[in-house]
Amino acid sequence: MMRTASISRKTKETEINLSLNLDGSGKAKIKSPLNFLNHMLETLAKHSLFDLEINAKGDIAVEDHHLVEDTAICLGIALDKALGDKRGITRLGDALVPMEDSISVVAVDLSGRGYAIVKIEFSEFQNCKIGDVKKENIIHFLESFALNGKFNLYVKSKGRNDHHKVESCFKALGKALREATTLISKDIPSVKGVL
Repeated sequence: MMRTASISRKTKETEINLSLNLDGSGKAKIKSPLNFLNHMLETLAKHSLFDLEINAKGDIAVEDHHLVEDTAICLGIALDKALGDKRGITRLGDALVPMEDSISVVAVDLSGRGYAIVKIEFSEFQNCKIGDVKKENIIHFLESFALNGKFNLYVKSKGRNDHHKVESCFKALGKALREATTLISKDIPSVKGVL
């Protein structure tokens, strides 16, 4: 069974082409005008062992919001599609990942129901960026990914350096998704018999 998906999305604000392989080796080929987003997506792929290819462009002269959000939407849809009926997956995953002064905990439940609680303790917030991405849009990326991927996501990150907080968060998310997507049986992991 190939656990792959390809998604294309074109709006008046963005154009995104994405391919995802859940049973990859962590290879990433990410191309967007947002370098920090590219770095986080490469980090996610590396630690999830997903192969991820994204070609994304958008109206970043307006702001980074549309491109960040639409990339998350496409990634979530691709994850849900690649999982199919979720037969045999572990379903639950979690990770605790330090990065120098920062630490992040992430837990996921590939339940078929999108929900997100994201608590990243940024030093400053409103209209502040890490690289070329607004901090508020990092939170929005994680929320949009979970809602469109139809999974529960819990994130808590704290420390001193905002870049380290976000990077440890994406590493932890990758590790949690790797655990949750691992095949361990032939059954659907729910007492209801469906996810």
